[in-house]
Amino acid sequence: MIATSVSAATPAPSEGLTAGVRISGVDLLRGLVIVLMALDHVRDYFHVGAFTGNPLDPETTTAWLYTTRWITHLCAPTFVFLSGVSAYLQFAKGKTPPDLSRFLLTRGLWLIFLEITVLSFGWSFGFPYVFFLQVIWAIGWSMIALAALIWLPRLVVLAIGIAITVGHNALDPISAETAGVMWTFLHDGGPIFIGQQPVGLAGYPLLPWIGIIALGYGMGAVFTDEPGKRDRHVLLIGLGMLAAFLVLRWLNIYGDPQFATGPEAIARDWREQTTMGAAIMVFLDVQKYPPSLMFTLATLGVALTLFPFLSKLPAALRSVLNTFGAVPFFFYVLHIYLIHLLAIAANLAMGRDPSGLFDYMINVFTAPEKLQGLGFSLPWVYVAWIVVLALLYPLCRYWQGLKARRRDWWLSYL
Repeated sequence: MIATSVSAATPAPSEGLTAGVRISGVDLLRGLVIVLMALDHVRDYFHVGAFTGNPLDPETTTAWLYTTRWITHLCAPTFVFLSGVSAYLQFAKGKTPPDLSRFLLTRGLWLIFLEITVLSFGWSFGFPYVFFLQVIWAIGWSMIALAALIWLPRLVVLAIGIAITVGHNALDPISAETAGVMWTFLHDGGPIFIGQQPVGLAGYPLLPWIGIIALGYGMGAVFTDEPGKRDRHVLLIGLGMLAAFLVLRWLNIYGDPQFATGPEAIARDWREQTTMGAAIMVFLDVQKYPPSLMFTLATLGVALTLFPFLSKLPAALRSVLNTFGAVPFFFYVLHIYLIHLLAIAANLAMGRDPSGLFDYMINVFTAPEKLQGLGFSLPWVYVAWIVVLALLYPLCRYWQGLKARRRDWWLSYL
């Protein structure tokens, strides 16, 4: 039933959901993208070309390396979208708007704090470290924005999410040089300087991610339907997004910034490529930083299309994905430190000097020569990835059980 404190402007929750009961499909999808995220971060620290090359450049990459990088694009949009879905599900299970808004605000602030302290240090392993403002930063600020948006009717939140996601590329001609440094944080992203000293990297500018979390909240009601109906609707939404991506990418006139030259070109004309393989690579290579409309359609389209099929995976695989998906932030913090430590240990074992992996983020941008000679071939990246997952699984299993047994308020922040 609807709590008496719920305002008339607030969407009515489903009566079929129970507090404390998780929707397994959401955890499965979150678990899948967590596993892919770990692969991407292992590649960052272990692959011999991670420090110098672009794995999506058809002139220098391979099909295997390209695929390894591209599939990890699914992670961030799915995380942020499911954060919005989860917020709606909390309301649907009976959390009142004041309580939900307070939780989103405080959890958002907590995530921002951890991003600029524990996680930024974990990426760098050195002092002073660069503030690495990426997906946890984006989720934190998106939750703060959603703390205000949930007071609006759900369909209004959905409309706001659609408007931001579809429309923010119209703002591409505006630059931080003309709009000020706040535009770097809101839309453009990029390095942050104090004087001539780099102090941070805004990898995930906030505006488009706020649009994605609003999309997730606005579509949250779909996930409260009975399983058969829910799966059909999610599949149709995913296929619709993929169809929209194909149309936009074919036309190539809106939805992704166009850079005609340069080694970091994101959306070169796929029609000008000399081979079919290169054309496909360029066709799929749309801008993530910040996430363009095409990028969001392609990645969320794939993720939502996969959603109905995850429940049909073998039981053992579902159990593993469910465990990782039930404790995403716990996994996230641990995997950054574990991967970084393993990369240092692996290079030491090969007789190499791993000093470049300390102050890592600064070295990547200002002293890449310190990283020369480090890293391993792609097959070894996959071996390291499996080792990371194997080491983290029992810890995540324990934490999942602890959260299921206890209702301490602080557990919801970890």
